Amino acid sequence: MHLKHGCLVIFLTLQFLCAAAAHAAPERVVSTFLCTDEYVFRLLPRERIAALTVLAGNHPPVPPVVSTIADQVKGIPLITPDAETILTLKPDLVVMYQGTNPRLLANLQGAKIPVLEVPWPNSLADIRNVTRMLGKRLGVERTAEKLIGAMNAKLAHAEAHKFSPPVTTLIYEPNGYATADGVTAEIISRIGLRNIAAALHPTRLGTIPVEAVVAHPPQLLILNAARETGRTRADQVLENPALATLKGKSFVAKADLKPLLCPGPWSVDVLKPLAGLGRAALALERGAVGH
Repeated sequence: MHLKHGCLVIFLTLQFLCAAAAHAAPERVVSTFLCTDEYVFRLLPRERIAALTVLAGNHPPVPPVVSTIADQVKGIPLITPDAETILTLKPDLVVMYQGTNPRLLANLQGAKIPVLEVPWPNSLADIRNVTRMLGKRLGVERTAEKLIGAMNAKLAHAEAHKFSPPVTTLIYEPNGYATADGVTAEIISRIGLRNIAAALHPTRLGTIPVEAVVAHPPQLLILNAARETGRTRADQVLENPALATLKGKSFVAKADLKPLLCPGPWSVDVLKPLAGLGRAALALERGAVGH
């Protein structure tokens, strides 16, 4: 009886250890997409990051400034993610966004590499869920909750000082793109900026003609300042002479919108600067400043 009992204890102990090992926090994590780079960098200590993508450091071949962590990733391997490169890094977890690279996903699964697919957040609630999911899988729940707590505090401050009535706002991107919904619209609403993109009837591609902007001027027109050093054809719409007719009607300003490119707890970093633009738009409307 004692022998059987002892064998049972050993068997159960081994089962427990195997289960614990299967769910152990990964020590060599590779991210394969800018928006997972942003999460992995903020959640993990450097020694547990095997690689981020070249986009994290704004390195060639991608010239636009798109990363919010570009000046912080020195010393971390930055890769163009392909199966061969990733396999040489011997990761125990690869983090990627759902649907971004199905061929790479298939190759990694074929090589028995653990992969965590991250869903795209479409709301602040989604951001909280994704952050907690990553925190649990990476074994850094406390860090994840700190990110969420900091985000919630900034949102609460914004709500307490929001504009009422709201300031009509349009975020105008190269090629005439304008965000009508999702995380961006939800975030700016917290400071009392009312996104009018949907009211201007965007095309199926999500673009709004300059003529529509001029015909229905918002109180605040925000142009994306985080662009390439060289101007492109896509930027021509933002330099259209017709926008000059908005003088005295709209407060037109450039803003760094990089935190909104990849939805995450850091996206609320735009709240403070955009609130400043909202105040300037109201001052222009009151005639307190020239434009």
